Amino acid sequence: MGDVRDGSSNAAARPGGKPGEHAGDRVGTGIGFDLSAVVCFAVVDVLAKWLGEDYPAVQILFFRYFFGLLPVAVFVWRSGGVANLRTRRLPLHILRASLLFVALLLFFEALQHLPLAEAIAVAFTAPLFVTALAGPLLGEAVDARRWGAVIVGFLGAVIMVQPGSAAFRPEALLVLGSAFAFSLLVMLTRRMTRTETNVALLSYSTLFAGAWSLPFLPFVWQAPATGDVKLFVAIGLIGGVAAFCIIQAYRHAPVSVLAPFDYTALIWGALFGWLIWREQPGVAVWIGAAIVSAAGVYIARREAGVRSRRNVTSSRPPG
Repeated sequence: MGDVRDGSSNAAARPGGKPGEHAGDRVGTGIGFDLSAVVCFAVVDVLAKWLGEDYPAVQILFFRYFFGLLPVAVFVWRSGGVANLRTRRLPLHILRASLLFVALLLFFEALQHLPLAEAIAVAFTAPLFVTALAGPLLGEAVDARRWGAVIVGFLGAVIMVQPGSAAFRPEALLVLGSAFAFSLLVMLTRRMTRTETNVALLSYSTLFAGAWSLPFLPFVWQAPATGDVKLFVAIGLIGGVAAFCIIQAYRHAPVSVLAPFDYTALIWGALFGWLIWREQPGVAVWIGAAIVSAAGVYIARREAGVRSRRNVTSSRPPG
C-alpha cells in the first residue's frame, strides 16, 4: 500500500528539500529506487498480515512508525539537519498524519481477511479517487478522458469486490476506505509541497501517525513474543527505507514514468501470498486488477501530458 502512499512522492523535490525543485532526468536510477520501494512496501504488508494473526492492527501500526523513526532520523541528518523541519503549517502536518493513520489502520485490518494480492489490488483505486476529487477539492480541471478512465477503473474495482455475490467480502470495503483516506492525503500533500520540504513531510507524518496510535494501545496491547520483536523492528525499518526510496525515485523520474512500475506490487503480493499462505486470488480479482492498473497508468500519463502542455503555454513570451 503505499506509505507511497504517504503522499511524499508527489512532492517531486529533492530529499532535503527545497519545495518546488523538480525531478531530474536520471530515469533509470528513479526506476530502480521505485522498484526497491515497491518490494519494501510488499514486505511491510506481509509482516503486517503475519503479525495481525496475533496482534491488533493499531499496535502493528504503532511499531511501524516507532521504529520507522530510525531511518527517518538518518534521512533528516543526510538532508541537512533539523533546519529542514521548520514549518508554519504544523496543523496541516497533523491532519496529514491523521489521514495516513486512518488509511493504514484500515488496510492493516483488511489484510487479516483478504488475500494479500487482492488487498493490494483494491488499494490501487486511490489514484482514481484522487482524480475524481481533484476538481471539487482542488479546483483542478479533469478532462473527459481522465473521467472515462476513472469510471473504467472503478468498474474494475467492482469486478474485484463483486458486491451482491457469494464471493463478496465486506472487508474489501475497508481497503476502499483506506484508498479514499489516502487520496485525501495525496491532495493535501499537493498543496503542502508548495512550502514544505520532503524531509518535513516524511518526518512529521512518521511522528504524528505513530502518536495517534498511543491512546488506543492501553486497551488493545498484546505483549510481543520474543521472536515477534524482531518482526516489529523490521516492519518499522523496512517501511522507513521504503519511504526514503520512494522520495529518491521521484527525485530522478516523473510520476508518469514510474506509475507502471508501482503496479508490480501486484506481482509481489501474489507471490508472497501464495508462498506463505497458499492464497490464490480468483479470476475476477485478476481481471479487475488489470483494469484498475490500466486506468491508473493512463491517468498518470494523461495528467503528465496536460501539465507539460500547461507549462509550455505558461513559458511562452508575452505577445
